[in-house]
Parts: sequence; structure tokens; C-alpha cells
Amino acid sequence: MEFSVWAPRATTSVEIVAAGRRTSLTLGERDRWSADVPALVAGADYSLSIDGGPARPDPRSAHQPAGVDGPSRVVDHDAYEWTDPDWGGIELARSVLYELHVGTFSEAGTFRGVIDHLDHLVSLGVDAIELMPVVEFSGARGWGYDCVDLWAPHSAYGGPDGLKGLINACHARGLGVVLDVVYNHLGPAGNFLADFGPYFDDRHHTNWGQGINVDGPGSDEVRAFIVGNALMWLRDYHVDGLRLDAVHAIVDESAIHILEQMSVAVQRLSAARGVPLWLIAESDLNAPRFVRSPREGGYGLAASWADEWHHALHAVLTGETDGYYSDFGSIEQLAKALRQAWVYDGGYSVHRERSHGRPPTGLSGEQFVVAAQNHDQIGNRAAGDRLGALTSVGRCKIAAALLLTGPFVPLLFQGQEWAASTPFQYFTDHQDPELGRAVSEGRTNEFAYFGWRPEDVPDPQDPATFERSRLRWDELYGSDHAAMLDWYRSLIALRRHHPGLGCGPLDDVSVDFETDQQWLVIRRAIAGVAVGINLGESRVLRLAGDVLLSSTPAPENIGGGFLVLPPDSVVIVSF
Repeated sequence: MEFSVWAPRATTSVEIVAAGRRTSLTLGERDRWSADVPALVAGADYSLSIDGGPARPDPRSAHQPAGVDGPSRVVDHDAYEWTDPDWGGIELARSVLYELHVGTFSEAGTFRGVIDHLDHLVSLGVDAIELMPVVEFSGARGWGYDCVDLWAPHSAYGGPDGLKGLINACHARGLGVVLDVVYNHLGPAGNFLADFGPYFDDRHHTNWGQGINVDGPGSDEVRAFIVGNALMWLRDYHVDGLRLDAVHAIVDESAIHILEQMSVAVQRLSAARGVPLWLIAESDLNAPRFVRSPREGGYGLAASWADEWHHALHAVLTGETDGYYSDFGSIEQLAKALRQAWVYDGGYSVHRERSHGRPPTGLSGEQFVVAAQNHDQIGNRAAGDRLGALTSVGRCKIAAALLLTGPFVPLLFQGQEWAASTPFQYFTDHQDPELGRAVSEGRTNEFAYFGWRPEDVPDPQDPATFERSRLRWDELYGSDHAAMLDWYRSLIALRRHHPGLGCGPLDDVSVDFETDQQWLVIRRAIAGVAVGINLGESRVLRLAGDVLLSSTPAPENIGGGFLVLPPDSVVIVSF
């Protein structure tokens, strides 16, 4: 096997250690070291040694069966027997996404465990699963955002073949797969990239430390590493799309932003394969450039998460005003989010103490992904409590209706569809005791600022924190959970089968509201559908039409264009 590695920080030698032998690589152009290594066959374990130093994993390791500190293993991607040659991909604009965490989604906590519940997702009606990061990270338990081996599926989940098996099974059922990838930082444990070259840069800093070097000396190779990684998931694993974590933390002062470079490369691969492939940004900048085309000066990504849609809804439903929720809480802001996803489009943000965002002029609904719950908005709470633990069943049904009748791409979080009682807490499994202790203390100190007692903040390193977060599938048989599941199934079916009720232009949506009486009516002109919600005490709502769905027994039509709608309820009508 011909092997090469970029290692400009090697001064005298780079060696491959495999099958008990050391093979010296030869230095070539632009700091690439290479050699023909016959021992590197599929399934062989190997490590790299720089200048005679300790064994390190390959920066592009495809498999880390012994974890982040162990040797790499050769994987022959061509050897996997796929059964999805007729898979035509899915269109993001027509999709309902379902975010899940592999470790807590099933009792097994593996890729195989996810497969066991795919038929539930098919019956629910979602179109694609979105996997939280699944590449190698420290220990067996974790959210995955502290990953370090970006090319290697997590061995505790089932490794490369396990992930391919899951994607194969999804495609066989008509489900697409979105993979959450992290290119803004690497985790602290098992992070050896800096031994090889300038992957990180002191000029740019993030919340996690040094920024990724995408615009300094040596950045051509770093950019190729990142873009190549994105293409690898789409090509070798048949993934349908990528969600790019916190792209606002990728600082790039180059003439061509790395996100544009990645977008162009993905579009070329999509054209070559003849299937839709897409990139979704997570960004809190409210900046249209992420999704505008390069011809318009943008980066060409398919869509961006819009967390302000969630914040506006959450603050109204729960009354919470702490932290970033201090910027939200009014019915007027919720109405704005329902129309255009972003609330702050240039206005002053009290939480940020500055003006924020710009208008989404010229954008369309399918360029925003919105959620009433997701891993961040649940798990970044001290106790990881879900919306159902914070407000009434009626208001949870309102959240579902607004999510699934809007013009944006809707995303559900695992268990949301049956109002799961299990929290989703922050958990880790760092093997270094000092690092584990630092993470636990940091979590406690973070929430002490908000008045939480240390004993009430779950310890991320405690296995019980992870176990509490595991879904309980037996809940599906409880009457209250089954009723919520029926509500979600009905809403998704209505979205799919009613013309014009999916993604659409922003100007298709109009919202009437009454601040004092706390009601809103959202109208989708193309679909001829209106959604009325009552968050106040008044029982009379100005809304007329034929009832399509209602969260309570069919509202009474009292004439004159008025319906009787109980508090904390929602009705969907055609007009």
C-alpha cells in the first residue's frame, strides 16, 4: 500500500510502525512523507512515529478500535457490500429531520441499536435521521463534539462497518442520513494533530482554545484535510448531508472561505453521483451569506440552523427569561420568528449588548432548519430537562404544530414525538482523571453562576448521568405518550400530503396576533391553511374554516368568523 502523510513538524524522520516493524518514509514535496508499505493491508494496525517519538494515530485514520490513543487500522472502503445502488437521495426542502444520539437512542447504544428502531421512525413519517457526531472521542460515552479522529467512526458504536450498516438500513427504508461534523475545534484528549503540522493557529481563538488554521501558513493542507473529510463521508459512507457544527467559530480571512470551497466540492460530487448532497450550517450570526450562492457573494450552503425560532417559541411557552432568553418572550417576537426564522435582523440585542444580524432578504423557508427541541437546547440546561418538563402538554402540542406547519425545514429531537420523560444531560467519559475532574468542576461552576447548587448539577463523568439520558422505549405504550405520538404522526402526515404546507417562500406566511389575549393566527397562503393558537384565558378566536386537526375536541364554530378554542390549544383549518 502506498502511504503518505503531511508532517512539516518532522525534522529528521517519520516512521510507520506495523506488524512489529518500522518503515521509514521519504520526504517529498511540500512536507509530504511517503513510502510503499506492504504490511498495510485491510485490517492491519499501525502507528506513526515522528523523529523517533511516541506512537501516534494516523491523522486520517479510518478506524481506532482501541480508542483515541491506540493504533490506527486500515479500512478498505471498496470492500463493503452496499445494497443501496438505486438510492436516489432526498431533497432537504421536502424533509422532516430527526436528530438522535447513537449512545442513548437505544438500550444497546450502538449503530445496530439504532437500526432496531428505524421502523418506528418510518411510521412516524420523518425523512432523514441526523446523527450527533459519531467519530472517535475519548471514552465510550459522550456527545461527540470533543472528537479527535475525524475520519474514524466511534469504535464503541460499531466502527466503520457499523455506520455503513446503519446507513444501508436507512436507505433500504427510504430514510436519508445527515451526519453532524465538527470542524471548528478538536477535543482535548487524544488530539495529536499538532505533532504533525500547523493544524491550529494562535491568531484565532474559540471557546475551546486555538482556532483551526484555515488561512495561515500551511493552511492549504489543513483545508484539504477538512474538505476531504467532508467528501469522504458523502462518498465512502453514502451520507446524504452534513450538519457543520458552529461554523461561526471557523475564522477564515482567505479570499475564498473554506465553507465556499467545501460547498463547491460537494456540489461537484453531487453532480457526479447524480444524487442530492447538501451542507447545513449551525450559526448564530443570522448572516445570509452562509446560504447565499457564491454568485451572490455567499458560501452556497443549503441551509442554516435558526435557533432564534426556538428561543422565541420557548420563551413564550415557558416564561423563561434567563441567559439568552432575555432577548425573547413577547408574542410579537414569536410572530416574527414564525414569518422569517430570525428575530434579530439588525436590531439591538440586550443579551449581546449590541446590534445583531441582518434581514433574510431573498431567502426562502427551505434555507432554515428550525426546532422546538434539539440536543443543545435541552442538554445545555443544567438538568437537561425537556420542554415537557417545563410546560403543559397543551403547549407541547402547540410547539409541534408550529414546527410542522411552518415554511422551514423542521427538526425533531429523539423522543420528542412521544414526550419522552427522560432528560438529555451533558455526559462525558474522559479516561484522564485530571481532565475528567476539570470537566465536572467546570460544569458545576458554570451553573453556580445561575444559582444552581453543586449537588443539583449532574456530574458529566458519572455513568448515571448517561444512563438517565437513555430513551425508554417502553413509554410508547403509556396513554399520554401514545397520544402525543399520534399528534406528531398526524401533523407530519398533514405536512406531507397537503399541497403547499411544506417549505415555501417567507412571504407566503402572515401572522396576526393579540398581545393581551395571547393568541396568534398563522396563515399559509399557498396551502390555504391557517393555524390558530390560544395561549391566554380567552376562549374566542377570530378564525374560520374547515378543521383539519385540533389538539382538543373539535372547536365550536360560533359564527361570524369565530371559533371557541380552549386555553393552551391549537387548531389547524383550511380556508
